[in-house]
Amino acid sequence: MLDRTCPYHSILKVNSQLSERELEKRILEKTGRAIADYNLIEDGDRILVALSGGKDSYTLLHILDLLRRKAPVSFTLLAVNVDQGFEGYQWKIIEQYVTSQNIDFHRQGTDIAGILEKKLKPAESRCPLCSRLRRGTLYRLAPELNCTKIALGHHADDLIETLLLNLFFTGQIKSMPARLQSNDGRNTVIRPLAYVAEADIAAYAQKKGFPIICCCCPACGQRDNKQRRNVKELLAQLDCDYPGLKSSMLTALGHVIPSHLLDRDYFED
Repeated sequence: MLDRTCPYHSILKVNSQLSERELEKRILEKTGRAIADYNLIEDGDRILVALSGGKDSYTLLHILDLLRRKAPVSFTLLAVNVDQGFEGYQWKIIEQYVTSQNIDFHRQGTDIAGILEKKLKPAESRCPLCSRLRRGTLYRLAPELNCTKIALGHHADDLIETLLLNLFFTGQIKSMPARLQSNDGRNTVIRPLAYVAEADIAAYAQKKGFPIICCCCPACGQRDNKQRRNVKELLAQLDCDYPGLKSSMLTALGHVIPSHLLDRDYFED
């Protein structure tokens, strides 16, 4: 049983004690290291930054814009918002912020909400299909908008949680790579925040005052995210008991030893 006295909700509070400048410096350093380690950004890139209106995507856009101004390579940004069609979604707030930062913006309307309603039963999880539909929209848009890369706001905690979710519930040892080529070879997905802790992002977004908005999905934060929420709490508890555990898990993702696993394909000649 989880120890409810563990300061799970105080993790962000602790990081909030850092100044905005200190947080920004740390996020910039970790983002720069991920970009260098996996060659995420190259000269001449036009990067589609998927901007949902949440803390992660706002931080990603802002940090990439800061890096763009002093990077040794030349690249441009295009913030793209996929409007899933849920009633009440305030995409105009996103547009106003992006344009105020002198960054190009594109909003793509969709009927993802309607598709989910037609395809799924009330008790079925919305998140997996919604994610696939949004990703498909981004994959289609990137070539149309002359973008060479698609940048997503997944952070270190996302990578670690996904590893455990796959291990526990799908029988696979896999997570999210920092750089991924789509199956058709047309798109390259990058995750520049792969080394950045969610606590740092949450504290930074709060200090910057990003205009965060809800996706307005009626299932958001409810039954659809139960598995991930439980895994997040489990990791928070373990990290309280063993400080640095999540950092060790992130390091492990980059030090895989296939010969010490049970994948029979690895041993085939």
